[in-house]
Amino acid sequence: MTREEIVSKVNAVLAEEFEVEESVISPDADIRKTLELDSLRLVDLISAIQVAFGVKVTTEELHLLTKFSDLYDYIEKNL
Repeated sequence: MTREEIVSKVNAVLAEEFEVEESVISPDADIRKTLELDSLRLVDLISAIQVAFGVKVTTEELHLLTKFSDLYDYIEKNL
């Protein structure tokens, strides 16, 4: 899967899961602020990524992913 395909799929999955417009999801945007995540919604994020990509994200690793570009990099590295 190319980086472009990862970005497109991540944006589509998260826009649907968190009911936001894809246009607000950009590489430099803060994940938690953009998706309005609380601790319960973080679990939803982990689940959505695992289902869409088969990539497991631990809670510890999730805290290191602050921007969408970090998330794209993580998925690309762990596919």
